Amino acid sequence: MALVRRKGDWLSAMVGEELVMMSAEHGAYLGLSSVGARIWELIEEPREADAICAQLTDEFEVEPETCRAEVMHFLEELASNGAVEIGQEPAR
Repeated sequence: MALVRRKGDWLSAMVGEELVMMSAEHGAYLGLSSVGARIWELIEEPREADAICAQLTDEFEVEPETCRAEVMHFLEELASNGAVEIGQEPAR
């Protein structure tokens, strides 16, 4: 399972319908849609990607396969900007 956790010094605030994020460390600025903002909220604590998708399919009208593909693409974008880390859950 892919474990997702926030990373870095990202500050965020809602501006209208968009979540605006910025990082002085990375010199980056991101604007997230309401779904992106919900994902950011869900990973306030480290969470498995499958758990994120399960939550989103409960809240939005989206097929699980579509949700998984889009969430992983979004998380990879966040990772490329230094906002999250996607890794393996430690063995128990």
